[in-house]
Amino acid sequence: MEKRNPSQNESRRKTRREFLAQCAAGTVAGLAVVSALQTAAGQSGAAQPSGGQPAAAPASAKPAGAKGRLGVGFIGAGGRSGAHMDCVKHLKDNEKYPVELVAVCDVYRPRMEAKKTEYGIAKGYMDHRELLADPNVDVVFIATPDHHHGYQAIDAVLAGKDVYCEKPVTHWSQFELTRRLADVVAKSDRVFQLGSQAMSDSAWHQMKQLVKEGLIGRPVFGETSFFRLGDWGERGMPVDDPNAKPGPDLNWEAFLGDRPKRPFNVDRFFRWRLFEDYAGGPGTDIYPHCLTQVVDILGVGFPESVVAVGGIDRFDYELREVPDSFSLIARYPEKVTISVLGTFANDYNSVEGERGSGARMPTIRGWDGALHIDRNNREIVFTPVREQGAKAPKRIPIERGEDFGYYIQSFLDCCRTRNKATLSGMDLAFRTQTVLQMAMLALRNKKAAMFDPRERRILI
Repeated sequence: MEKRNPSQNESRRKTRREFLAQCAAGTVAGLAVVSALQTAAGQSGAAQPSGGQPAAAPASAKPAGAKGRLGVGFIGAGGRSGAHMDCVKHLKDNEKYPVELVAVCDVYRPRMEAKKTEYGIAKGYMDHRELLADPNVDVVFIATPDHHHGYQAIDAVLAGKDVYCEKPVTHWSQFELTRRLADVVAKSDRVFQLGSQAMSDSAWHQMKQLVKEGLIGRPVFGETSFFRLGDWGERGMPVDDPNAKPGPDLNWEAFLGDRPKRPFNVDRFFRWRLFEDYAGGPGTDIYPHCLTQVVDILGVGFPESVVAVGGIDRFDYELREVPDSFSLIARYPEKVTISVLGTFANDYNSVEGERGSGARMPTIRGWDGALHIDRNNREIVFTPVREQGAKAPKRIPIERGEDFGYYIQSFLDCCRTRNKATLSGMDLAFRTQTVLQMAMLALRNKKAAMFDPRERRILI
């Protein structure tokens, strides 16, 4: 297991404000390896949920928490799952929130057993389907490699569980699975929230309302970016045991899931973010944090075309397959353009100030003016266009900043009240992930990716 900072172990003695700030600081995801069933999907190549049957609306299930307390199961036992457990346990112990940590699953038994011991969790599994069959589990938190998210989320919804799924919602190559998950969630009565905790920041919801009210006029452009120096999110992933081997305590076949069959490799298992089979670099690992709110603020649907450039510009070593630099431009039928620029090779930010998980603060432009966050990080600023008769400048106080603990509790509140309108639901995740998947395909094919809205499919 990865070593934990002593301050993390003392979190239960901290104040709520200190603890939730610490949770927010723990957004760098560690490894979580968990089983996901793969099945063939016929000639289309689309993967199926467990059982190999087409996705359908789940049978009516009892509301989560009907027995008074929400039972939470964790699919994945790596670093990011630990952040989820920290917050849920804090809510239970310090806020007296009616929730229990009841089960954990991972295909690497040592991590699963370690989390059981650390958090006092009664049950541990090495197959996520066994956890979903546990009647004490009402809600699942999914924190596994990207290529498992969609399958596990579909299985959870069909099993009558509410779902918190880490970003990205699916792997960059799994558009058909993304679409299927969106349909399954939409047809169900289950609550879904994506792990894009930046959406806990009221600034983005306030900006969305300002756009709806017409302050900027007709929306025309949204821009954001993410600049970081370092490959610690990939090469820095902890290798628990350099001598680990497949066997009763490590299910390599389950880890691979629907990915190409390969001999066991300790780096692929523990440092999976280095490899295209399981991850996509900044485009899918990081950009959900800065793109989600822009898509939501502008209220756009699916793009008509996406272009992208990128590559390995600085961290060029034998193992790394995913880009460290990646930029995209998406054009929408609403006559709106969104740009996302970024690299892990330099951390200079041309926009003063950073805000939350998305880091660089976005700019939203319309015919009448633009919205951005003031350098004081406390106000939304409306800057009118420079023309005669323009609207007056305006400043709007921000009600609440990003708060990971608030984000988790808001999700659990939705589970208890059966409110599907979470802070970052599946419809928004579908629209955001489609942009990123189109961008990755555009980069790999060196041509624009197009979207067919009638068939809901990507064309290259």
